[in-house]
Amino acid sequence: MATAPDVAVLVGLQASGKSTFCARCLSDRYQLVGKDLFPRRARNKQARQMRLIEEHLAAGRDVAVDNTNPSPGEWAPLVELAHAHGATATAYWFPPDPTGSLRRNAARRGRDRVPDVGVLDTLERLRRPSPADGFDAVHEVRFDGRGGFAVRIRATGRRPGPRRG
Repeated sequence: MATAPDVAVLVGLQASGKSTFCARCLSDRYQLVGKDLFPRRARNKQARQMRLIEEHLAAGRDVAVDNTNPSPGEWAPLVELAHAHGATATAYWFPPDPTGSLRRNAARRGRDRVPDVGVLDTLERLRRPSPADGFDAVHEVRFDGRGGFAVRIRATGRRPGPRRG
């Protein structure tokens, strides 16, 4: 029996390691989707992103959503879409390290660099995801001090099964 696809929702500040984690740890299984992958002046990025996620899920593919996704306003539609397709929704939480994020962000060039005020604005909106938000699992991701990542399961949720009549 095939397993249901998964929507991995990355949650964290800019320059917290989300994209690097995604490339190193998820790219062999997940299709990458994120608003930064669209042209800078692209319109309706949210609608385009949701359409791509839906296409991947309809084809039975896992999807990783690499945005800051700082609060329920951003992640709730992703969780709902996952569940509507019978997929699981897994949050990958990158606990905030504003000093480290600002330092790594300062080393970025061109379009990759975010104004410091953007990082600080995201910090103000950033919330830790939990199963109460509809996630089937929440994993905490931190740098491991050796150039990689340490991933720890923080919580699992149980979605109710189908209603019986």
